[in-house]
Amino acid sequence: MLALAIVSCCPNQKSKTTTIESPDHSITIEAGVTKNNTAYYLVKKNAEVVLDTSHLGIIRKDADFYSNLDFSEASDNQEISDKYTLLHGKQKEVAYKANQKTITLLNSNKDTLQVVFNVSNDGFAFKYVFPQTSDDVKYINEEKTTFNFKPATKAWLQPLAKAKTGWSETNPSYEEHYKKDISVDTPSEIGQGWVYPALFNSEDTWYAISEAYVEANYAGSHLKYNADAKALQVTFPQPEEKMKNGALNPESKLPWETPWRIVALGDLATVTNSTLGTDLAKPAITKDTDYVLPGLASWSWAILKDNSITYDITKQFIDYAGDMKWPYCLIDVNWDTRIGDEKIKELVAYAKTKDVKLILWYNSAGDWNSTPYEPKNRFLTAESREAEFKKLSEWGIGGVKIDFFGGDGQSFMEYYHQILQSAAKHHILVNFHGTTLPRGWQRTYPNLMTMEAIIGFEFISFDQRNADEAPSHCAMLPFTRNLFDPMDFTPMALDTIPGINRRTTSAFELALPTLFLSGIQHIAETPMGMAKMPDYVINYLQDIPTDWDESKYIAGYPGKDVIIARRKGNSWFVTGINGEDKPKEIAVDLSFIKGKSGYMITDGDTEKFTKKDVNSAIEKISFKPYGGFIMKLN
Repeated sequence: MLALAIVSCCPNQKSKTTTIESPDHSITIEAGVTKNNTAYYLVKKNAEVVLDTSHLGIIRKDADFYSNLDFSEASDNQEISDKYTLLHGKQKEVAYKANQKTITLLNSNKDTLQVVFNVSNDGFAFKYVFPQTSDDVKYINEEKTTFNFKPATKAWLQPLAKAKTGWSETNPSYEEHYKKDISVDTPSEIGQGWVYPALFNSEDTWYAISEAYVEANYAGSHLKYNADAKALQVTFPQPEEKMKNGALNPESKLPWETPWRIVALGDLATVTNSTLGTDLAKPAITKDTDYVLPGLASWSWAILKDNSITYDITKQFIDYAGDMKWPYCLIDVNWDTRIGDEKIKELVAYAKTKDVKLILWYNSAGDWNSTPYEPKNRFLTAESREAEFKKLSEWGIGGVKIDFFGGDGQSFMEYYHQILQSAAKHHILVNFHGTTLPRGWQRTYPNLMTMEAIIGFEFISFDQRNADEAPSHCAMLPFTRNLFDPMDFTPMALDTIPGINRRTTSAFELALPTLFLSGIQHIAETPMGMAKMPDYVINYLQDIPTDWDESKYIAGYPGKDVIIARRKGNSWFVTGINGEDKPKEIAVDLSFIKGKSGYMITDGDTEKFTKKDVNSAIEKISFKPYGGFIMKLN
């Protein structure tokens, strides 16, 4: 076997390998140093190799931790057990169990690099640690980590955009269409690699790769195919992805550790149900979370655009949120000039009478793009951040939507942390737009409700090509972008989208607010469109949560269809969409929902919707082309 040949050593020589198993013994990691003195790992599932010999290592500016390595030691196995609460997402109470082992490597100068492996029943993760202490700053030039898939493996990958391209130089912001069911070695047409999460399938095994625990002293990473290694490699941001005079690649004094590289692993249900993205994130910075209220928000800009940002229209959307029993109303771009501070304060007071809180839009921008929208630059310094959040708190504002960030360089990672910490101090909820991936930050900062990082509804409203792609795109997102982290897709146009031929049915659209995960779900539909809907649709939308107690994959295939069940209290919401232009009948097993009954809303034959009584004994669900359904069982 290849792995054995690589790590073979002479009799009586100290072992250069170690193994670690998941608690249920289904996943085994073999890690160590090859006969060429480079570090590697290999992954088996049920004794079969599922990820072949892959590289480990770091190149620092001052030291090489990739070549000429010596295997110093492996720690004893340690059982890891953690329990935590998420205030929104697929599961409220989460229990994480894993086996952990650390291998210690020495480079040619006897400097130390540790690799910490965690192996759980649903996958594995590892991170690098520099345990020594330094007075000077160290710089990482390259990470050598690779993921060596079998040649026939298929992938679902989102290309990374070229930095400082697009409208007003706002790329990259994780807003490209995923390439679906492609070969692992397919080059990105843009040439900058692929963002997380990345999904893969080989025979019966599925994999989802991402990262977690990205702190202010590290850059965000992504994947790029390394033709020499014939594997996907972790790589750092483009040179433009940094703030003025800020850090790009990782730099820090020692001791220092990298983010976790995480791989959910198993069948599609195991991967879809996995919580590894938050299991390996940093615990919450505070227990002061009484102000964190997940829920839905009305939003005029989605369909009505810039001219809707007026006092009178905003008041209509506050009324709309109040009537729908939604806790928020978002006021978008240029509110400071189109409405003004004093009128905003009037709207805050009015919204309070409707039991609604306002969310205000901001432009994050410094010099990294040329976006014209205001207010901008309010969060660039500690002083201005504190002043702005203090003012908003005094006004009674519930949250902020901050847009147009400039990439994944370390200085931007630090900027995100600074904003979240300051906002938490003043009890302000945060939604980042034009942004990177959350990477588990919603666990660390409970006030982080959602982040865009997706080609969402606004792009559908801009271009028919995006509307044409929307059905399969949406049917893929629960397996990719929305797998671990909240996603501000801003879903649901039940009526019409000006200038666009919507491909999805109205029942498909109705399914999205419970299919997609977001702490605050900003709803695209207007009060005018909602008024055309049947009462039973309106009643349903007045009582849907975004903070789920439990979620369960039922059926699906990325880009083709998906059915997910989510529980809040004693109620189960079962949601499904068909991403293909053909009718379907899909078998479902809801036996875990014992003895419950309720209703289903799906596509009508002549009307937008039809409603019927159902119970948890239902065995098959029919879809129209690009159709969908919701089911509520109590």
